[in-house]
Amino acid sequence: MSRRIALVIFGLLTALLILAVVPLGLSLTANEQASFRFGTESGARQLSAQAEEYLADHKPPTEMNHALSEATERGDCAAVFRPSGAVAGSTACPADLSAQAAALAAAVRPGQDDAVTAQHGDWLVAAVPVGDDGNLTGVAVLARSADPVEDRATAVWGWLAGTALLVLVLGALFARRLGQWVARPLTVLGAAATDFGEGYLEARAPANGGPEEVRELSTAFNRMAERIESLIGSHRDWVADVSHQLRTPLTALRLRADLLAEEAPEPLAAEMAGLQAELARLAGLVDGLLAVARAEGDVPSPQTVRADSVAADRVAAWEPVARDRGLELGLEASGPVKARIGPGHLDQMLDNLIANALDSVPDGGAVLISLSGGRETVVVRVADDGPGMSEQARANAFRRFGRSGTGGSGLGLAIVHRLATVNGGRVALEPTPGGGLTVLIELPAAR
Repeated sequence: MSRRIALVIFGLLTALLILAVVPLGLSLTANEQASFRFGTESGARQLSAQAEEYLADHKPPTEMNHALSEATERGDCAAVFRPSGAVAGSTACPADLSAQAAALAAAVRPGQDDAVTAQHGDWLVAAVPVGDDGNLTGVAVLARSADPVEDRATAVWGWLAGTALLVLVLGALFARRLGQWVARPLTVLGAAATDFGEGYLEARAPANGGPEEVRELSTAFNRMAERIESLIGSHRDWVADVSHQLRTPLTALRLRADLLAEEAPEPLAAEMAGLQAELARLAGLVDGLLAVARAEGDVPSPQTVRADSVAADRVAAWEPVARDRGLELGLEASGPVKARIGPGHLDQMLDNLIANALDSVPDGGAVLISLSGGRETVVVRVADDGPGMSEQARANAFRRFGRSGTGGSGLGLAIVHRLATVNGGRVALEPTPGGGLTVLIELPAAR
């Protein structure tokens, strides 16, 4: 996240610099060129004024020659032409530049006020008429090299580029620090939330760094975590208390019923047997409710579990029960299948599903457990060839005491659904081809 923040700020800063530096550079370059043109034309006008004394006023050419000498010292090329095109005075200039000056001088007309300019390579040539009152007594031509202007423009662009680069470097450092200042508390908060979600209920986020909004978020998370930890602790204590309070009187009641059944006369034997069955059913119902309560209060700490090994152990544990009932219990696994799940959760899910399947399958039936694994998901299927469920029964099967039509308490599938969802998986019920019910469990795969 800090990298994205830094990149966004750096991108905005780069765009702002481009929008500011490029127009500024173009403006400064244009000003340099305009100043250069103005200076060249001003030099030509000064030469024209000094040549006028010689050509129009017929004074000695001293001032004109002095002006030509100054042009030579500046590195300019200058020439004064008579109306006939003859050269009245000039500096030493290249032949092609002298020809360009003569051609430009021929283009000047009497009464013309504006200078005539032309570009000749790196030289700017300006021609100005000599004379007043519309009388053309000659033409002053000045050619000046544009190399100094280009050097100054290059220096301007270099200065702007260096300044922009320095600003970018400082901006990158600032963006990086800003991104870390904003993102680091969020990263720590995300890590604390992940630890809390994986069962480490003591995880807290520091609330003393980053922007004010992030600190408030960390404080709110810590309050929430403390509240949830307190609620889960209270729930676990309640489950333990209920387990102790209910199991003890139920056990004593069943023992008394067993003693009475042994001494009961024949007319009461059937009634006592029914009482014992109801007490056994009540004990199973209490165990189921406690299992649901534990599942709802449990916060998983996912671990890498060999799902195929767990399934093999549960099949081995339930196989004698299936054999006594004349049922077939099988397992299919393509190889090692690793899932990411809380310890003991897959065992509980398989125990509930196998128990439900064995209770619903008639004599001679079969229950098949199959496992398959992918990069993201592990799929566990428990299929039987029993009576199956209607569509409405499947829709209500995951509710507590849902009517499945199999005669069970309606708690086993609720436990399976709870354990699957808290581990980031899901459970679905599908008809088995040929009759029966298939329970499909999808769990996160271990990477």
